Amino acid sequence: MTGWLFYACVSAIAAAATAVLAKIGIEGVPATLATAFRTAVVLILGWAIVFGLGEQHALRTVSRRSFLFLTLSGLATGVSWLAYFRALQLGPASRVAPIDKLSLPLTLLLAMTVLGEPFSWRLVAGVGLMTIGALLTIT
Repeated sequence: MTGWLFYACVSAIAAAATAVLAKIGIEGVPATLATAFRTAVVLILGWAIVFGLGEQHALRTVSRRSFLFLTLSGLATGVSWLAYFRALQLGPASRVAPIDKLSLPLTLLLAMTVLGEPFSWRLVAGVGLMTIGALLTIT
């Protein structure tokens, strides 16, 4: 398994665990507070890994452009997590998680238009089928 594929699979497994663990943990907790707590845990874990790998020295070399886009990405993540936790509070994880994954076709469109990434009929068909599957969970 290539490097990116391995990490993508780990990400999928962790995301699946996230939905179930968050659904259990959010019971009786305001969604915003739960999101803030989760974010603090991610922050601590992230910086622990940075220092553990000795990557903190690279902070001085990060460009303003990278800081801008990482900040925008962080804001998008925050909005996503706040909405996700509220959705988990209001609905079943088995329905919320597939709808959350509708980010997949949106990511594909953005990757093609903004990043100029290529696409194939197989990729579009696969994403289309996944989108149909996610939409079927709504009813």
